[in-house]
Order: sequence, then structure tokens, then C-alpha cells
Amino acid sequence: MKSFPLLAGLLLTGPVLATTYTLEPNYTQVVLSWDHLGYSFPTAQIAQGKGTLEFDPKVPTQAKVSVSLPLAMMATGVPDLDEHLKSENFFDVAKYPEASFTSTKVEPGTSPQRLRVSGNLRMHGVTKPVTLDVEILKVGSNARTGIATVGFNATTRLKRSDFGLGAFVPQVGDEVSLVITCQGAEAKPYALHLKSKEQKK
Repeated sequence: MKSFPLLAGLLLTGPVLATTYTLEPNYTQVVLSWDHLGYSFPTAQIAQGKGTLEFDPKVPTQAKVSVSLPLAMMATGVPDLDEHLKSENFFDVAKYPEASFTSTKVEPGTSPQRLRVSGNLRMHGVTKPVTLDVEILKVGSNARTGIATVGFNATTRLKRSDFGLGAFVPQVGDEVSLVITCQGAEAKPYALHLKSKEQKK
């Protein structure tokens, strides 16, 4: 029985304290950038990401995240390029409509507000390990909704050829830079908030 307080303490400092957040699609986006023949660095945005986050700011290295991105939302601002990227020559969105990332490990970063989040990125039917450099932007109560909210930015680089997307390499750069932003709201209050908004329509 003497060990019970110790066991209870371990349980209370573990993942059981993590809050479950729903990633808000309107604030979950990825911006991609690549080298085009050495003359320019075009960008594309993929918005409306969906997913969940388990996070406790006291033990951030126990966080877990899973997110999917609808590739049909990819937009460059250039209609012909959008069509080309979504075609069979590149992402083949009709066959592979989503990209997804699931974390496998979270480590401390270079400062208290930074983390290294490793996980598996699945895209174009291929799964590869990727590590994100994550910055925790803010943890608190959303001033507009009153819901507990957390926000992050993240960056990484990957080779598109690793995912079977290597057309025109090396004339068009193989390396792609990703800038990610996401905002998560505590799942249960957020679900009630969405339900209330829907009922008011």
C-alpha cells in the first residue's frame, strides 16, 4: 500500500493529463516551396487540414498528432499549374486524394518553445519518415470562443522524388520546403461550438 502514492503520482504526471484537441481546418495549412530552374521559388498552399492532437504543456514530449490534408485543396494561384500538380504527372489527386502525417516521437528542441516531432508522412501511396521543427506559439483560452486552444508552426524539408513525385528533376528542384501552421481547440467544447453554430444557420 505504501507504493500507492508513488504510483498515483506517476499516473498523474503521464499522458492521462493530456488534453485532446481537434485541429481547426480553417487554421491548419501547409505552404510548399520549390526551386524552378533556379529562376524562382513558386509556392502552393494546402488548406483545410483535419486531425487530432494530444498535448499537455507540462510534458510536451508526450504529445501525439495525426493530421490529413485534402490535396484537392492545393492552390498556387495559377490555374494551369494547379491542374498540372493535381494530374497523374504529379500528385494524381484522383487516386491519392490525401496526404497524412502521424507522429511517432517528440523530442525537446533548441528552446523551451520548440520541439522535434518525428513521424510518418504518407503521400502519393508512399510512406516515409519526416521530422518537423515545431514552435509552440500559444496555449490558452481563445478570446473569441472561450475554448482552450493551442497553436503551432512547423517547418521541414523533403525530397519529392522519395514519394514518386520526381518529374523534371534536376531542372526543377527535388527538395521542397514546407511551412506548416495549425491551431487546435479542445475537442469536446469545440464540437459543441460547431453544433451551436450549425443550429443557428
